[in-house]
Amino acid sequence: MATITKTKKAGLPVGNEAGLGSRVFDTLNVIVLVGLAAITVLPLLYVLAGSFAGEAEISSRPFFLWPEKFVTESYAYIFDTPTFLRALLTTVVVTAVGTVVQVLLTFTMAYPLAKRYLPGRALVLNLVIFTMVFSGGMIPTYLVVRDLGLLDSYWALILPLAINPFYLIIVKSFFQELPQALEEAARIDGCNEMGVFFKIVLPLSKPIIATFSLFYAVAIWNDYMSPLLYINDPSKWTMQILVRQLTSTDAANALAQMDRTWVPPEQGLKFAVVVIATLPILLFYPFLQKHFAKGVLLGGVKE
Repeated sequence: MATITKTKKAGLPVGNEAGLGSRVFDTLNVIVLVGLAAITVLPLLYVLAGSFAGEAEISSRPFFLWPEKFVTESYAYIFDTPTFLRALLTTVVVTAVGTVVQVLLTFTMAYPLAKRYLPGRALVLNLVIFTMVFSGGMIPTYLVVRDLGLLDSYWALILPLAINPFYLIIVKSFFQELPQALEEAARIDGCNEMGVFFKIVLPLSKPIIATFSLFYAVAIWNDYMSPLLYINDPSKWTMQILVRQLTSTDAANALAQMDRTWVPPEQGLKFAVVVIATLPILLFYPFLQKHFAKGVLLGGVKE
């Protein structure tokens, strides 16, 4: 009784009042989250349904989540056309190689910067932080890529964005929190710095490696500006450029540039290309989801 009296005097909810407030709060949370989920999911479901619908149905029905008649012509056309398959394979290979290169460069740069005794460490860190605020811009970057002979090269899609400075700072902070005793024990056993890095540090960094692998892979897969600026050869187009050709211009003109014996529904083809461009990342994410939150939290520590 004394506790309840003190709680009432303090103006805090008691008993049913607290339970009612909690239920109202939970209900509002559910409504807001369901609304946000619907805003996110419904357009994806519409695009997926439209990719299996006929041209007449897409034109007559402004919005639907289930086609009246399933049509697979768009997907059959995509997988029968060399242009689509080449663009898809190019994007997959560039994403896989780029992710490995970018993660490796980021981690190998972050590891020495995590050592406080490294000469010139403060200067390098200041330069890294400077690039987070200022950049050379599009034209100077293009000139550098051109002078390095990387135009029309897949390396132009990987190397200019090889190290994200924000990711670098997070990985560096994570390395600083690793137990120094493990590294010292490895050195006593005869490991050099490279051995410590690959045999001790990286195995302990699996969650954060998975997290930033996902970040880099999504960024490369969705990158549109780099292929647009640096790739002039249509045979080296990525999926993003192909999607742009079909969604932002007259699809008939875009299709005229491709090898084909028949033309599928124009709108259905656009939807199918968007689905194929989105699906690999959606399938890739669940395998790294268990490491995602843990990796971000592990890297979010103070210097």
